[in-house]
Amino acid sequence: MNKYEITTMSSEETQKLSEKLGQLVRAQDVLILEGDLGAGKTTFTKGLAKGLGVKRVVNSPTFNIIKEYKGRLPLYHMDVYRLAESEEDLGFDEYFYGEGITVVEWAHLIEAYLPNENLKVSLFHAGNGTRKIVLEPNGERYIRLCEELLQNESTSN
Repeated sequence: MNKYEITTMSSEETQKLSEKLGQLVRAQDVLILEGDLGAGKTTFTKGLAKGLGVKRVVNSPTFNIIKEYKGRLPLYHMDVYRLAESEEDLGFDEYFYGEGITVVEWAHLIEAYLPNENLKVSLFHAGNGTRKIVLEPNGERYIRLCEELLQNESTSN
């Protein structure tokens, strides 16, 4: 499996990278965000939203489970942490296979509902405000998406 690693030196760089990704994504793309508290998941999503042309302020959906934003394509931002004890199907397919882009935090809790093809984005603290971002594409669509995103970035494969 392909894996791409990027180091960003600031939250602004992280947002710039994800903003570029927001310009490249298309309907039915599913991004899985992994990372500890404060690793930059919301920062990453803010950049993605900017790339999609979202005008509203983007923040973590922790208490809502799903937040929807209007842009070039709808952005569905999910934080499914509160579903850890639930067997409830919230109609995930309507989001994953709908007209928008879906970003899922704590995705391992709903693994059975996730599409087989997706882009896993893991964010790690690397010290002094830097972040290591690991992109793991699952499927040809996401491999091409990563290659296009990283054409002008320094990466290791």
